[in-house]
Amino acid sequence: MTGLTEWFLAAGALLVLMALFGAAIERLPISAAIVYLAFGYALGRDGVGLLDVELRSHLPIVRTIAEIGVVVSLFSVGLRLGGPLSDAAWRVPLRLAGPGMIATIVLAMLAAWALLDMGWGVALLLAAIVAPTDPVLASEVQIRHPTERDRVRFGLSAEGGLNDGLAAAGILLGLALVGHGPGLVEWLAWDVAWSLPAGLAIGWASGTLVVRLALALRRRGHAAEGLEVFLVLGLIALAYGVASAAQAEGFLAVFAAGVAARRLERRETAKVGTNPGAQQAAGAPAAMAHELLSFNRQVERIAEVVVVVLAGALLATVEVDLRTIAFAAAVLVIARPLAVSLVLARERIPVRERRLLQWFGIRGIGSLYWLAFALNRGAPPEDAARLAAATLAAIALSVVVHGVSATPVMDWHRRRRGAA
Repeated sequence: MTGLTEWFLAAGALLVLMALFGAAIERLPISAAIVYLAFGYALGRDGVGLLDVELRSHLPIVRTIAEIGVVVSLFSVGLRLGGPLSDAAWRVPLRLAGPGMIATIVLAMLAAWALLDMGWGVALLLAAIVAPTDPVLASEVQIRHPTERDRVRFGLSAEGGLNDGLAAAGILLGLALVGHGPGLVEWLAWDVAWSLPAGLAIGWASGTLVVRLALALRRRGHAAEGLEVFLVLGLIALAYGVASAAQAEGFLAVFAAGVAARRLERRETAKVGTNPGAQQAAGAPAAMAHELLSFNRQVERIAEVVVVVLAGALLATVEVDLRTIAFAAAVLVIARPLAVSLVLARERIPVRERRLLQWFGIRGIGSLYWLAFALNRGAPPEDAARLAAATLAAIALSVVVHGVSATPVMDWHRRRRGAA
């Protein structure tokens, strides 16, 4: 069979199974991502061989699929974070995604140096690849609607939305240290001082302008209903494309576009008073936001399925030994908890919530993309196999341990919040 035929068969089998048995999977006491990962591994080289894919020969398609998965998930998460930026709830995710990200990279770099015998440059590169958390893979810990006031769910969701983009600076610094990236001055000027804030600004402007225009047309009856699919995909592509053209961070742009779109909807809806005319006008943003979020959740689920199955198939092509597993475990149970403790030391957060923030540092789609990105940008060939094995081991271990623990732990958290 040709490679394209294999992809069609694998995708068709998976989507049909999810359509038939998706509801049953959601009732299991594990996350759906565990099922997807196992399915991908079973389709891979060590299973039936239907999806025999490896990074070296399929690097462009792996990067493209992971990139699409990341941008869709980031926009979806942004749409659920509609609270004002002045809200104190943003303090926790900003600390986790900023100083917390740096602390995690440093600690993971030390683990890679000590456990995998890597040089400092390659160790930094690996640490930056596995540092971002995933806002999607454990749906039990996501924020479910914009008005939810759960600090843990909001913090984990917003952190995951921010740090996939912030990881770019660490990846490019690691590449620079191994001789395959910009110089340090260029890295600081373009990849930090320009790229990160410019990405946020471009995304915010894109989300605000596009949604304002859509709302104005809809109120005047000039916009056809049922075409929200074009608005979602168009806004994602516009924010990402403009940011990329401006050499700004596209992931941050997509996330900021989602947050801006939801914030504008909430602000417009809040203007409703007792005036019936105002109420009728405000129905447009609320209805549009509901339709956008509903469609985007479906796209997000498809992206999650495809990318996690791909990760499972790739897992069958790498050599995972005890040292690699030890590194993955160190990232999850040492680097993440310690980094969270350091950056939230002065925050007045209950111990229970602090422990949950320490534990649920889920690795997933973003790490797979940044692995493919680093290999494509010239990561040392002699270290490529170790980078791939360590990254995929961290993703797989995180999917399993966090997926198994998410439902019972978050149920316990919900009961404690209700009793407080």
